[in-house]
Amino acid sequence: MIRPLALLALLVTALAACGDETAPNVAATANVTANQAAPVRPPQDIERVDLVTDAGTITLALDRRHAPVTTANFLAYVDQHKFDGTNFYRAARTRGAPHRGFIQGGIRHVYTRMLPPIAHEPTSQTGLRHVDGTISMARTAPGSATGDFFIIVGPMPSMDAGGRPSGESNDRFGYAAFGQVVEGMDVVRRILAVPTTPNAGRGGMRGQMITAPVRIVRAKRTD
Repeated sequence: MIRPLALLALLVTALAACGDETAPNVAATANVTANQAAPVRPPQDIERVDLVTDAGTITLALDRRHAPVTTANFLAYVDQHKFDGTNFYRAARTRGAPHRGFIQGGIRHVYTRMLPPIAHEPTSQTGLRHVDGTISMARTAPGSATGDFFIIVGPMPSMDAGGRPSGESNDRFGYAAFGQVVEGMDVVRRILAVPTTPNAGRGGMRGQMITAPVRIVRAKRTD
């Protein structure tokens, strides 16, 4: 006959044994679930993005290290497919040097595509400059940039903080440069050369609106 204390000891031993057997199975299930989950890629200093357009592909290297706010904003538009189906709609050629200037594209202030405006990252803060192939954010006042951007052909120091006010801006805070074209400058130059409508546009944009805007088919990360 098994005494009560001895029976209790046997029950405790059995339960402990069951716990030892089931714990590895739970851990194994957790490992399988973790392995099946999509890997989370840590942020990189340089983020590459392809803008696939009707005129060809433009590959960008975005500088998250020096312009983190502006880069994160652009990537949010990319990841949410808000640039897909938009256009390059402006070709601003430099007077007397039409092979230089910039092209502007993006959501064109369409509110259904718009994310909240971001803080301004001036070149005096980031150390970046508006050199040939730079991508930068279009804006009116500092802190108003959303989903419109431009790519320049030829150096434009007037776009840097402290430079000569240009375009729609009447301040000296400059524009937020945040990356460079690494492939596809021939596409950028081709878009800069397309016909514009003389009387279209207002203010500094007058005469710079592309007659047949160049469609951005999709924007996607390449890494």
